[in-house]
Amino acid sequence: MVQIEQDILGKNNQYAAANRSWFQAHGILALNLVSSPGSGKTSLLTRSIQDLKDQYPLAVIEGDQQTSHDANRIRATGVPALQINTGKGCHLDAHMVGHAIESLALSPRSLLFIENVGNLVCPAAFDLGEAHKVAILSVTEGEDKPLKYPDMFHAADLLLLNKIDLLPYLDFDVAQCIAYAQRVNPDIRVLQVSARSGEGLEAWYAWLRERMAG
Repeated sequence: MVQIEQDILGKNNQYAAANRSWFQAHGILALNLVSSPGSGKTSLLTRSIQDLKDQYPLAVIEGDQQTSHDANRIRATGVPALQINTGKGCHLDAHMVGHAIESLALSPRSLLFIENVGNLVCPAAFDLGEAHKVAILSVTEGEDKPLKYPDMFHAADLLLLNKIDLLPYLDFDVAQCIAYAQRVNPDIRVLQVSARSGEGLEAWYAWLRERMAG
């Protein structure tokens, strides 16, 4: 089993390295968005696209086990989106993303969002060639998620704490959640946002602009 896992990850990492080289050669910032189901990832993504689509060329690779519902929501914004259905698979892999890149015909200097399958376990181990993993955690989930799923939060460079507009109605300890995330990953940056109200989104967009300019 260990050998099989090493072989799978080794092959994936080869594809990821090729993807990363291609992104860098074309000046494309690729972000791997990861979360559990129901975090508000797609709502946050569509809101971000609406606010940013006049500033950068944008595109989305959408991962789900079944249906194209989320990709259809993205396309409704006018931004190209390619759906990958993984069937029984619980994550995207670098080979899938490589094929998606070929189909999307990305413009140079694009911002590419890769919305991974809703899962805080499997996607942590699979590099897609992205520049950064961005974890989305909603305040409806529980502040101990970073301790329960440490590999994902250790792998992420940024944590977006979403749905903060609901905080008045919940028993959610924001400071404790951030402390747990930083215990797992001392370098993780945490931004508090609401896709519904727009609170905190400008800090998220500033983070994106810094990396697009870099």
